[in-house]
Amino acid sequence: MSNDLHIAARFAPDACARLVVKIGSALLVDPSGAIRRDWLEGVVADVAERVRAGQQVAIVSSGAIALGARRLGLAKGGRASLEDAQAAAATGQIGLSQAWAELLQAQGITAAQILVTLDDLEDRRRYLNAAATLDRLLALGVVPVINENDSVATEEIRFGDNDRLAARIGQAAHAQGVILLSDIDGLYTANPSRDPTATRIVEVREIDARIRAMADSGSDSGMGSGGMISKLQAAAIAQAGGAHLAIVSGKRDRPLSAFAVDGRGTIFLARPGAGRRKAWLAGRLTARGRIAVDAGAVVALRAGSSLLAAGAIGVDGNFARGDVIEIADPAGGTVARGLSEYDAADAARIIGTRSDAQASLLGYAPRAAMVHRDHLVLLG
Repeated sequence: MSNDLHIAARFAPDACARLVVKIGSALLVDPSGAIRRDWLEGVVADVAERVRAGQQVAIVSSGAIALGARRLGLAKGGRASLEDAQAAAATGQIGLSQAWAELLQAQGITAAQILVTLDDLEDRRRYLNAAATLDRLLALGVVPVINENDSVATEEIRFGDNDRLAARIGQAAHAQGVILLSDIDGLYTANPSRDPTATRIVEVREIDARIRAMADSGSDSGMGSGGMISKLQAAAIAQAGGAHLAIVSGKRDRPLSAFAVDGRGTIFLARPGAGRRKAWLAGRLTARGRIAVDAGAVVALRAGSSLLAAGAIGVDGNFARGDVIEIADPAGGTVARGLSEYDAADAARIIGTRSDAQASLLGYAPRAAMVHRDHLVLLG
């Protein structure tokens, strides 16, 4: 089996019980702002084939803003301002969901619509509620069609691109695979539109500095909001959740079938699955605060230890006990994320101290750690 076909095999129904497929605006909506219905019919036919083969499929679909902007006659594809984007999303989402529902119904499949905001997946309780809804819909043979709720999202509380949303939905759905249908057929050593010597990377096990240097934030279409950088961020989220992620060209008819035949794309291989709570922590895009630590604490964390106050050198943010915080190395890089055992004020009181000195500073018995290893996940 060639390397390319080896990629496709990991996303086949017999190897991947649950699959998330993300479709970008530039693929689904033409430059005039109309749905590319013939192409979408081919995608739905591909999905139907997979569903009939026993695979449970969820769709993350962009396109509402682009579609709504055309109907409202808004400049710059509806992205001239936040207000325009919200109005375009509210208008376009109706047509987008209708198109999906009609085409899936023609294949004998029931569609469901789920609109989420960043907070819905960053808050643990709401995340679990979303996960339960996805699980039930997929078990019933329904194809959920998911999009960010751009009509209420703001710059401060939004994913900003559906690549990362798809990876987070993959985590919530406990999917084994995520496919990003894109305007490019994978990650290249350089931007292939600018460098004719660029070559496609077939397989990525670790997203290191070398891989990140290959990313390009540009998008040829000007319609979508994500580039290769967002796809690498999505891949890191998927990997942490134990799912493979593939970047595949959507510029073909029946793109999922074409991928199954030739396997052309880039796969980011899943890492051995962490617990579901730790996968959720690793995939978060926001944190309430940050604790900086010394070099010795970084070594201890990477060896599997909890974060102790003795290794902390600084506290930033206004967080409460139980909030998600980041742990930073002396250079400012984020090395871990976890649930704080203290609020920010108490954490600041005890940094650099050992446990026998903490009670007098706190006025109560200190806890075993600032962040316990059971509620901590390493990043990178």
